[in-house]
Amino acid sequence: MNIVYRKAVADDTAACIALRGKTRENAFSAEELKAVGVTHASWRAGIDDGSFPGYVATHEGELAGYCFGDRGTGEILVLALLPEYESRGIGKTLLRLMIDEFKSVGFARLFLSCSSNPRVRSYGFYRHLGWQPTGEVDAANDEVLEYFHIRIGE
Repeated sequence: MNIVYRKAVADDTAACIALRGKTRENAFSAEELKAVGVTHASWRAGIDDGSFPGYVATHEGELAGYCFGDRGTGEILVLALLPEYESRGIGKTLLRLMIDEFKSVGFARLFLSCSSNPRVRSYGFYRHLGWQPTGEVDAANDEVLEYFHIRIGE
C-alpha cells in the first residue's frame, strides 16, 4: 500500500473533520467538534498560523489519517485513522512525525489524553510506544500520558 505522508495544509481541514466522524473509536461528528470549540475556521487558522501543526497520511490522494499537536504546549491533540488503515503502522508513523517536529522546536516532554479503559485501542497503543501515565485526568475524564525525548542521564 502506497501511503504518502506530508505536512497538513489548511485545505485539509474539511477532510480531517469528516474523517474524525468515521473513526472506529472516539469518533466526533462536525457538530460534536463544534460543540467543543473545534470548527472549520479554528482548525484552518491553527494550521495557517502554525499553532496547531499536523501531518496527514494519504492513499491514492484520499485522506487516510492525521495527527495534530499544539505548538504552544507540546500536547498531541489528535491522532485519527480510518478503520481500514488501522494496524498498518500509519498511526505510529504520523505520531512519530509529530514527535520529531516537537523535538526539533525544543520540547523534551510531550503529553496527550486518552481513555483509561484498557479495552480501548489507544490505551495499549500509546503505552506500547513509551507513553507513561501521569496520574492526572483531564476535563473529559481521560487519562493524561506523557512522553520524554530526553531521559535523565542523557
